[in-house]
Amino acid sequence: MLPEAFLKRMKSQLGSEYPAFLESLERPRAVALRFNPLKTGDRELPFIMQPVPWEPEGYYYDSESRPGLHPYHEAGVYYLQEASAMAPVTLLDPQPGEKICDLCAAPGGKTTQIAGRMAGEGFLLCNEINPKRAKILSRNMERMGVSNALVTNEHPQRLAEKLPAFFDRVLIDAPCSGEGMFRKEEAAVTDWSQETVEMCARRQAEILHSGASLVRPGGRLVYSTCTFAPEEDELAVKAFLESHPEFTLEAVDAPWFTGGQQGMYRMWPHKLLGEGHFAAVLRKAGESEEETCENQGAKLPKEWVSFAKDMGICLPEGKALQFGQTLFWTPIGMPDIRGLKVLRPGLELGQVLKGRFEPAHALALWLEKCNTEESLDPNGREIGMYLHGDVISSEKSGWCLVKVGTYSIGWGKGDGRILKNHYPKGLRR
Repeated sequence: MLPEAFLKRMKSQLGSEYPAFLESLERPRAVALRFNPLKTGDRELPFIMQPVPWEPEGYYYDSESRPGLHPYHEAGVYYLQEASAMAPVTLLDPQPGEKICDLCAAPGGKTTQIAGRMAGEGFLLCNEINPKRAKILSRNMERMGVSNALVTNEHPQRLAEKLPAFFDRVLIDAPCSGEGMFRKEEAAVTDWSQETVEMCARRQAEILHSGASLVRPGGRLVYSTCTFAPEEDELAVKAFLESHPEFTLEAVDAPWFTGGQQGMYRMWPHKLLGEGHFAAVLRKAGESEEETCENQGAKLPKEWVSFAKDMGICLPEGKALQFGQTLFWTPIGMPDIRGLKVLRPGLELGQVLKGRFEPAHALALWLEKCNTEESLDPNGREIGMYLHGDVISSEKSGWCLVKVGTYSIGWGKGDGRILKNHYPKGLRR
C-alpha cells in the first residue's frame, strides 16, 4: 500500500499519465548490470538480454538468474546496477585525464561507472560520509580494479574547504526520500513521509552548496535523485540557482529523459525499463587556469621492484605512497590529502614484510596479465574450490595470478604441486 499523501501528489503531478504510472508499479521490475570496461575478455553470458539504451556497457538480465553468484562478479567483470541509476553518469560525461568527484558515492555503482569511462587516466575522488558505507564503497572500487581513485570518508563541507574549485566534473547523487525505489525496496515505502521529503530537501541544499565549491570555473555539476518529489528535484535546483548565480542549467542530448526545463530531466517507470530518477546538469561560469601537477612520491622499495620484475608488472603513470608496511600507487593529479579521512589512496600494491613483498588482492584484480598465471574454468569445480579458500592443484611455483577464464580474480602461491590459496578470508564463500 502506497502512502495516500504520496498518491495524491503524484496524481496532481502526472495528470492524465497517472493511471499508467500506477500500472507500472504493479509490473515486475527490470534488472540490469553494467560491464566493466577496465576488464576486457569474454562477455558471453547466458543471462544477458537487451542493452540499456542510455549506457553502452549496460544490459538487462534474466530476472530468474543470479549473476551475483557467478565468479565473473567476484572478478569485477560487471556491477549489478539498476538501469535508471546508470543515467546520471551519462549526463556527467566523464573523460579520461580529468579530475572528477563523486560526492555521495556509496555503494559504488555510479563511481565505478565513472572510473570505467576514465579508463585509468586522471584523478577520481569518491566520497561517502557514512563510515560503514564508505568501507563497502572501498571494497567495490577494489573489486572493479580501479587504480586512479581516492576513497574518502568525509563531510562534503570538509572537502569543499580542502579542495575548492579543484574538479572538472562533480556528481551529487544525493540521499533522498527514495520514491523512485518504491517498486524495488519495501523499506522505501514504509519510511516515507512528507516530513522525510522536507528533511531530505534541507540536507540536499547543504550538499549542493558544498559541491558547488568543488567545481572549477567552466566545470560541470550533475545533481541527481531517485525520487519524484519536486521539493527534492526541480525546486531544489531552482533554489540552488538563486543562491549560486555562477551556475546555469545546461541542456544535453538525452532522448531517454522526459525534459521539463532544459537541463532538468526525469525518468519515469511507465515510460522505460527502469525505476524513477531525476537529474539536473549545471555549468559553472568562467574558465579554469592550467595547473601543473607535482609527482613527488616515495621511492619504490627494492622488495616491490624485485617482485614486479619477476612478475612482469608495469605500473601506469603515478607515484608511490607508503603507509607503514602497506604500499600504494597513487594517480597523477592527486591533491594534498593530509588531514582527510582516507580509506584508499589509489591502488594498493601490497606489503613490505621483512625483506619480501606480499601482493595485495587489489593488485590482482587490477592486473590483466603477468608472467605466472593459472586460469580456471568459470564453470569448473576448481574455481568453486578457490573461492571457498581451498588449495588447488598446479605445477606453478612462487606467486601466481589466479584467473577465472581470462579475468584475474586473486593470488595463489605454488610449490610445484599445489597453489596455496591467498583469496581474502573475508570474501570466501
